[in-house]
Amino acid sequence: MTLLQHTLDAIHPADPEVYARALERHDTLTKPPGSLGRLEPLGAQLAAIYRTPTPLITGKAIAVFAADHDIADEGVSAYPQAVTAQMVHNFLRGGAAINALAGVAGAELLVVDVGVEADIPDHPRLLDRKVRPGARNFLHERALTLDEAIAAVEAGIDAATRQLAGSANLLAAGDMGIANTTPTTAITAAITGKPVEELTGPGTGITERQRRHKADLIARALERHHPDPTDPLDVLTAVGGLDIAAITGYYLASAANQVPAILDGPITTAAGLLATQLAPNVRHYLIASHSSSEPAHRTQLEALGLEPLLDLELRLGEASGAALALPLVEAAARVLSDMRTFEEADVSEVAGRSRRA
Repeated sequence: MTLLQHTLDAIHPADPEVYARALERHDTLTKPPGSLGRLEPLGAQLAAIYRTPTPLITGKAIAVFAADHDIADEGVSAYPQAVTAQMVHNFLRGGAAINALAGVAGAELLVVDVGVEADIPDHPRLLDRKVRPGARNFLHERALTLDEAIAAVEAGIDAATRQLAGSANLLAAGDMGIANTTPTTAITAAITGKPVEELTGPGTGITERQRRHKADLIARALERHHPDPTDPLDVLTAVGGLDIAAITGYYLASAANQVPAILDGPITTAAGLLATQLAPNVRHYLIASHSSSEPAHRTQLEALGLEPLLDLELRLGEASGAALALPLVEAAARVLSDMRTFEEADVSEVAGRSRRA
């Protein structure tokens, strides 16, 4: 049995009975019912995932998956492709936004090279799982072979498994890959059926002329390859993204291990779409951190039925939004585990107060 199939077989729904019990517990805590707003159902989701009405976060971990995309040759990014490797070095030296934000969140950071074109020297924070040096230019040929796509998915499974072997039981994924909003938009269009023009945004800050060019080449590539919207591996091989494939595996592994995973922006959320197609129960384990300014992200979140926790007009990637959401998710768990009930605290309840509908 392959690692991918073994992981898929291990994915089960979160526990709806524990979810209900957690909501009931919220109504016994020393606060008016519903007064903590969306933290309450978020906490109940965590309870259902961990299968206890008093969930506990024991450790937080972030994995940033890096890969190149030869579609960058078509002028779809404001930055040269060499920036992918340069930013990986920056992550490893501790100089990027995600380093600062992971530090604030108290999260372990792992950088995974799943397809950077340059060679990255060994580093304690680096996991080398390079499948090939970048996805092929999908305007002219399929981005990945099936074997390459599966290998990348399994690299993501491996990364999550390594992080979960420590104290972490809350995961977040990020991406680094110049031009990766282009395959992200192609994947989103293929799966949701939404028009490419409607989904294509400015990415790293391209001009309107470049954006129209980007939308046109995505539409041409989808017409050329005709990816099957019901087959996520076919979509991956058609328009690729070794980073997106690996993040897909990361989410599969989190669900298989009954651990929540926080989505970042559109690249990671495209992986969330693919993961939920491979195993629909993955949806129970996903948490949307924020709403990106990229138009494809709103469509992705709607397709997944997720409401983001934050709206800070972020468009960086790197797991920056996910890192910002980590303390908020931990807070939702701590409310259920640390707050006392009215009875435990010897605090009087409002006589005859109504419970949650």
